[in-house]
Amino acid sequence: MSDAEDEQRAALRRCLSLRAAGDLPAALAAAREACAAAPDAPAAYYAMGEICTALGDDAGAVAAFADALRRAPGWADAWVNLGLARYRQGAMGAAKQAMREALRVAPGHAAATANLGAFLRLTGETEESEALLRETLTRTPEAIGVRLNLVADLVQRERGAVALALLESAALPAELPALRQWHLARILALLQLGRPAQARAALGDFAAVGPVPPELAPLFHWRQVLLAQLERDERSAREAAREMAAAIEAMGPTAVLEHRIMAHYDLAQFWSSRGNRAATFAHWQAGHRLLRRSQPFSRDALAGFIEANIAAFDAARFAHGPRAKNRDAAPVFIVGMPRSGTTLCEQILAAHRDVHGAGERTALVGAFSRLGGNAADAPSRIAALEETALDEAAQNYLTELRALAPTKTRIVDKMPGNELYLGLVGLMLPGAKIIHCVRDPRDIGLSIWTFRFYGEHPYAHDLADLGWTIAQRARLMDYWRALLPIPILTVALHDWVRNFEGTLTRVLAHLDLPPDPACARFYESDREVRTVARAQVRQPIHARGLGRWRPYAAELAPLISELEMAGMLAQWDGQPKV
Repeated sequence: MSDAEDEQRAALRRCLSLRAAGDLPAALAAAREACAAAPDAPAAYYAMGEICTALGDDAGAVAAFADALRRAPGWADAWVNLGLARYRQGAMGAAKQAMREALRVAPGHAAATANLGAFLRLTGETEESEALLRETLTRTPEAIGVRLNLVADLVQRERGAVALALLESAALPAELPALRQWHLARILALLQLGRPAQARAALGDFAAVGPVPPELAPLFHWRQVLLAQLERDERSAREAAREMAAAIEAMGPTAVLEHRIMAHYDLAQFWSSRGNRAATFAHWQAGHRLLRRSQPFSRDALAGFIEANIAAFDAARFAHGPRAKNRDAAPVFIVGMPRSGTTLCEQILAAHRDVHGAGERTALVGAFSRLGGNAADAPSRIAALEETALDEAAQNYLTELRALAPTKTRIVDKMPGNELYLGLVGLMLPGAKIIHCVRDPRDIGLSIWTFRFYGEHPYAHDLADLGWTIAQRARLMDYWRALLPIPILTVALHDWVRNFEGTLTRVLAHLDLPPDPACARFYESDREVRTVARAQVRQPIHARGLGRWRPYAAELAPLISELEMAGMLAQWDGQPKV
C-alpha cells in the first residue's frame, strides 16, 4: 500500500470519526484531505458529499457526488445521493435522471426505485409512478421505502383503506427512520378513515419510538391537528397548528423538501377555514416560494409559444392545407385553466353510459413533441406536415385511445393544458369535439394559488404571473374558437349552478349523445378522480366556489391588476350573484 493510500485511509477514518462526533466542519476538512491524498479514489468524494448534505450545502454535495461518479460511474448509491441533492436544488429533471442511472447500473435498487416513484408523482406522472412502485413491491415486498412511497400516494388520493392494508400486510421496519415514517403514514390513514381512537394510540406508538426528529416534527404536529379536528377539540387544533408553524422553521437542511412545502399548504388550509387571511396567505406564499425554485417561469417563452401557434395555424392552413382523413368522433377534449370546472364537467359526462372519462392524459402533448420537437418552431413543423404523416399520427393516437374503453363512443381527455395544442387536434383529429370550461378568472387564480399542484405549473407561483397567464391562455382560446375547424362549446362553471339541466342538454347535444339520467347523479359515481377537485365532484352542484375571491381581493391585487390590464373582468363583473 502506498503512502498516499495510507494518508487517504487515515484522513477518511478521521473524517468518519469527526462526523460521528457531530463536528461536521472538521469532518469536511478531513474529507478534503483524503481527496487530496488520493485524487482518483471515489470514497473520499462520496464522504464529502454526505457531509455537504448534512451541512445543507447542496451545491457542494452535487459537486462531490459527481466527482465520485466520474471515478466510479457504476456506484448506484452515489447516483441516488446525487439525485437527492439535485431534488433539493429544485432540479427535478436531473433528479429523476440520476435515479434512472442508479437503476441502470443496479436494476431493482430499492432507494432509487422509491425516490424515482416519488419524483414521478411530484411531476404529475402519477400512473407511471404507481406502476413502478407496485411492480417493484410485487417483486421485492421487503422494499420498505417503495411501500411507504406507494402508501403516501394512496393517502394523497384519499384511499386510506388501501393504504392501511398495504402498511399492515408487512412487518414493521427494523430501521428507525423507516419505522417513524411507517407510523406517520399509518396515523394519516387512520385519520382519513375517521378512526380517532386508533389514531391517538398510533400517535402514542410514534412518540414511544423516541424524540421526534426536527425534520419530522411538522408532520407529527399536523397529525395532532387533524386528530383534534376529528375530536372537535378546537383549542388543541389551534395549539398544534401553532407548534407546527414553529417546527417548520427548525426542520434543518436534511428535511425532505416536499414535507416542508406541504406543511405550509396544510397550515394555509387550516387557517383559511378559520378566516385568518393573514396566516393563510403567508403560508401559501411560503409554499409557492419553495416551489418556484424548481419551476422557473418565463413570460417570454409562453408568449412566444402562443404567437408561434397563431402564426402557424392560420385560417389558410386549416382551409387549404392537408388534414388527417379520419372523422372519428370518440375524442373529446375538455380544456381550460386548472380549477375552471374541467373535472366537474368530466365527472358529469363520465356518468353517461356511452362515455369514458380518461382523466388527464399526456397523449396529446406527447404527440405534439414527437411531431414537432421541443424547439420554438414546433408549431410550424406540425403545420407543415403532410396528410400521410397526420394519418399515421392519428392512427397511433386513436388506437391507444380506443384501447382505454373499446365499448364507449366518446372518450374524454380533460388535461386542462391541452388548449395549448389544439392546432394539432384540428389537423390530426378532425372528428373530435372540444369543451372549453371557464370561470371568473379571479376565482380561478385564487383556487390555483391555494393548491399544491403536481406536475409543471411554473406560472402559478407568483400572483402577477398567474393573472398574466390566465389572460394569455384566454387569448389563445379566443383564437382557436374563431379559427379552429372543430366545434368548441364554452361552459361556465356558473352555468351548472344556475341551470344544470339546460347546461347538460347543451353539452350532450354538442357531443351528439342521447340523454342519460345518470349524468344528474354524477356525484354518486365511485370512479377514481386524481385531481384536487376529487372532493367537490363527490357532492351535488353548489355555488360555494363562486365569488370566493372577494374576501381576498386585497391579497390578490397583483393578479387582479394583470386581469384588468387584459380587459378580462368586465364580462364577469356584470354577472348576477348566485
